[in-house]
Amino acid sequence: MVTIPLTRRGADLLKSELQRLKSIERHAVIQAIAEARAQGDLSENAEYEAAKDKQGFIEGRIKELESKLAGAQVIDPAQVDAGGKVVFGATVDLEDEASGAKATYQIVGDDEADLKLGLISISSPIARALIGKEAGDTAEVQAPGGLRHWEIVDVRYV
Repeated sequence: MVTIPLTRRGADLLKSELQRLKSIERHAVIQAIAEARAQGDLSENAEYEAAKDKQGFIEGRIKELESKLAGAQVIDPAQVDAGGKVVFGATVDLEDEASGAKATYQIVGDDEADLKLGLISISSPIARALIGKEAGDTAEVQAPGGLRHWEIVDVRYV
């Protein structure tokens, strides 16, 4: 089984989605299928086909979430002591050496990444370039716009 790193927040989000799918969405689609069946001929019933497709999607997502949670390694960034090095869960303050632009990112699991919230995936190019470095180091990141150099200003575990 593959181990999937998640922060506590990410694990809670996946558990919440799983609970919603099992307790609300699954029952709603079963009701939709029953209503579509009551309309008669299933061979030409678009509502029935749509409900069955949705049911397949929901059941697939439930299996996917259960698998991810079963293989999850939940890491609380506040409990990490990596001696100032960038590791999974770390929040990193950066400054672009060319433009002086500042950015703050937290390195999280693939399922919880959201760039708008400053959460970047552990498998993203910038996270891979940052892992193992510490404040004062420079990370080279191959971005779509070309090679960028980011100076690590601070590393926090929050």
